[in-house]
Amino acid sequence: MTTAPDVDHELAALILPFDAFDPDYYRDPYSVYRRIREESGQVFRTPGGLVTVLSHEAAATVMSDPRLGYGDDPIVADQFVPNPDGPPGRPLIFMDPPDHTRIRALVSKAFTPRMVEGLRERTAQFAAQLMRDVAARGADGPVDLMSGLAGQLPALVLDALIDVPQQYHELFLGLANVSGRGLDPGFILSSEEKRQRDEARDGFVKAGLEMAAQRRADPGADLISQLALAQADGDQLSELELGMTLMNLLAAGFNATRALIGNASLALLRHPDQFRWLREHPDQIVSATEELLRYDAPLQMVPRTALAEVEVGGILMQPGEHVAAVLGAANHDPEYYSHADTLDLSRPTGRNLGFGHGIHFCVAAPIAKLTTQAALAELVKYDVELAVDEPERFPGIVLRTLGELPATVKPV
Repeated sequence: MTTAPDVDHELAALILPFDAFDPDYYRDPYSVYRRIREESGQVFRTPGGLVTVLSHEAAATVMSDPRLGYGDDPIVADQFVPNPDGPPGRPLIFMDPPDHTRIRALVSKAFTPRMVEGLRERTAQFAAQLMRDVAARGADGPVDLMSGLAGQLPALVLDALIDVPQQYHELFLGLANVSGRGLDPGFILSSEEKRQRDEARDGFVKAGLEMAAQRRADPGADLISQLALAQADGDQLSELELGMTLMNLLAAGFNATRALIGNASLALLRHPDQFRWLREHPDQIVSATEELLRYDAPLQMVPRTALAEVEVGGILMQPGEHVAAVLGAANHDPEYYSHADTLDLSRPTGRNLGFGHGIHFCVAAPIAKLTTQAALAELVKYDVELAVDEPERFPGIVLRTLGELPATVKPV
């Protein structure tokens, strides 16, 4: 892949443990992680000072130790949204307690086990209809499973959960791709990519506040109404906090689930034996989805900043120093998983780091998993084969997602 001339390649090479611009890394990061582990170990410092964690146990510790958060140094502050009326807006995923605790408590109300389970039947119906539509189009040749299934299903489910009007669906799908790339550290993004990132986030905030204003005037039982009314009553959310929270919710809801469905579908298509196994064991869809999440997770890396002196994997960190938990590597840690690089849908489930861990564990993970289960349960009912050797991937070292997944789809 090519990069803009205003990207500092030398700085990126010093800080990161791999080449963030190498097409081979995007195609198969796991062989890169394996090589790095063999050469440098499970926890080490890069020449640029980044403490890098490939170990499953150490990664879980990084994400759960309160001495490791985000702070507000320049690398983290690059992710904040400018605010002409005061301090910049900090996305929920880059917040520390107590603000993170306060806002997450509100958002979590939409993702109780009861509410999630209540969506199972409707989600299955959505997935079945989408696959029927995909199969009908497939009579004329290969179809794109990313646009036909992985992109549409999360939108329908999010609509059912928080009542996102249809008019916003295509907008949010487009914005999500750009904002997902924007999760990467600023030093590997060009000025144009940063501009697109900022515009996408502004788009989410603007649309979210539009919906919030509508719900204040005509509230319902959905999460947007709850958040809008809490802000309107002078409760916990300022207008900026409300916009930032809705941005996080909408971007994650449209992008992370789309990425998981795409990665899982590709893994199944590249492992026909596992595809057949899932077709023959539909009752194992929950544990199979956990294994697919482990095998090729959307979230590949999470950063943290030392807020106090802390030891990580035997390395002493001082306040202000940075650590990256490479979740893609942790999910393939041979010290934690037997045959870690093998996709085995019958593998017993364990602690899965695919959506993070600790207080920043993805609040929408239950919905993402439920949606993926429904998509895969329908996918394996068809005769599906890849139509290209290497599907297009969007660039990004934090969010791993496909741009397309062309396949032939026929009734069994």
